[in-house]
Amino acid sequence: MKHKRYRTGVALGGGGARGLAHLGVLKVFDEEGIPIDIMAGTSIGALVGGAYASGITPEEMKRNLEEYLKSPEFQSSAIKAIEDANATGKLGLGQKIQHYLKNRFYHVQAMFKPGIISNEDFQAVIDRFVPDIKIEETKIPFRAVATDLVSGKQVTFSSGSLREAVMASSAVPVAIEPLKEGEMLLSDGGIICLVPTSVLKKEGAQLIVAVAVDRDISCEEEFTSGLNIYYRICDIMASKLENYELMDADVVIRPEVGDLHWSEFSQAMSLIEEGEKAARESLQSIKRAMPGVKKWLSIKQILKKVT
Repeated sequence: MKHKRYRTGVALGGGGARGLAHLGVLKVFDEEGIPIDIMAGTSIGALVGGAYASGITPEEMKRNLEEYLKSPEFQSSAIKAIEDANATGKLGLGQKIQHYLKNRFYHVQAMFKPGIISNEDFQAVIDRFVPDIKIEETKIPFRAVATDLVSGKQVTFSSGSLREAVMASSAVPVAIEPLKEGEMLLSDGGIICLVPTSVLKKEGAQLIVAVAVDRDISCEEEFTSGLNIYYRICDIMASKLENYELMDADVVIRPEVGDLHWSEFSQAMSLIEEGEKAARESLQSIKRAMPGVKKWLSIKQILKKVT
């Protein structure tokens, strides 16, 4: 008798550097043999998901990331400068003054440019991590989500250049210049679809696993300026929107990412570890939701003992 095969979808959410936790989650999926039939990603989730769907392993991505973070290219980049300006933790007086001035510099710069980082500079980063193939050529069916700033509508990429789709989905507002495509002006998918579970539902996924890497909504910050208040409003809106999206998920994996700024890529290794930890803690939930996986994992455990 032929058993019914559950079509499993994995949705990787946006969150900038916090999304590096996705690598740890996917590493556990690989080690445990959890099948993925379709993937969808927003922002950093599109970058990690697109690379994984094309056949690049989490370990390969991690090695590539380590090399990039140590490279002069990253150390002298605008992304690194933004990270330094928004770094969390205890700082000395001199560092606080320096970071304050850097923040003000970027705020002023953003008032006169569509993005602090140009399409050309960001393209080089995307090219480093995502292969030059079409979405139709990925080993696992893949969807990337962006937002059209002209129409205000969600744009879901299911064909065309994988790199262009990831670039459009990852264009963080203010930081990265939107991508012009025809009549559309494409920006971060997280503006309206932070964790793309709804995309997977429309694609017919019968079971959806979502990975959410949003900032901790709790706040002890003092609101001393209109800008602080504006950022806080954005965080609250994003949290409410995400909760709505997660209603479509059967299993939600939430790595402990704290309130790291989206640019804090230097925390990469600890974020990957948090993703791995959260995925392992969710294995029982995944087993309960996926009878076929539960059976497969049991066989795998027996084989491990034999070998």
